[in-house]
Amino acid sequence: MSRVILPYGDTTGDGAVQLSFTLPVAAGPAAREAARQICLRMNLENPQVVAMRDLGGGYTFFIVYARATQGVDLDELRVPEARVPNWSREEVDRIVAERIGRPIRVVGACTGTDAHTVGLDAILNMKGYRGDYGLERYQGFRVWNLGSQVPNETLVARAQAVEADAILVSQVVTQKNVHLANLTELVDLLEAEGMRERVVLVCGGPRITHELAVELGYDAGFGPGTLPSQVAAFIVQTLLERADGPDGTAGRR
Repeated sequence: MSRVILPYGDTTGDGAVQLSFTLPVAAGPAAREAARQICLRMNLENPQVVAMRDLGGGYTFFIVYARATQGVDLDELRVPEARVPNWSREEVDRIVAERIGRPIRVVGACTGTDAHTVGLDAILNMKGYRGDYGLERYQGFRVWNLGSQVPNETLVARAQAVEADAILVSQVVTQKNVHLANLTELVDLLEAEGMRERVVLVCGGPRITHELAVELGYDAGFGPGTLPSQVAAFIVQTLLERADGPDGTAGRR
């Protein structure tokens, strides 16, 4: 039995949606009709322009109410996600102590011109996020948080210097897909230094998905709402899977 869903507004399945967008046209009747026609060509029904504001310079911002006509069958969706064990901080610390035998070294940064460290700090800083402590509070991790606007070359150099086991990259700024360029460049640098296969490479941000991250050459991608314990568990699990020691230890050094 299929489970087709539509957006919800006043009643379940009514398809009600709200859109906001900007058009390169001065405010006026023609601009209002242009906004309405764009929504009709999106196959939205009964579009109503409820707000129109002149931004100056021949640009106008719109808010439109409309109704979606096409639903989504939940049973047909296939969403690639990183496999993350449900381990607590205490479990992670115990596993690291017993199977790795030393703290895992993690270097993190917001690269390029990105100055938004909230997500990175939520994962790395001791305080953590939503009551879930950051990696700095774990006994099984040693963390270097390089902060914002870090060149990829600097990040790679620090990872080399501390013999990092994992690298975490946060990307929030996405204008003109600059985040894709930054993330791709980092992978290229790591490969050039012969480091890519030696580190667990993770990226995160509001427009990062696991599927995108893997496509770019990362081990995992995490989006909004990710908890520090999830990232910690993924790093440990990946290191254990790569373990090559005769006693099952993960790269003890």
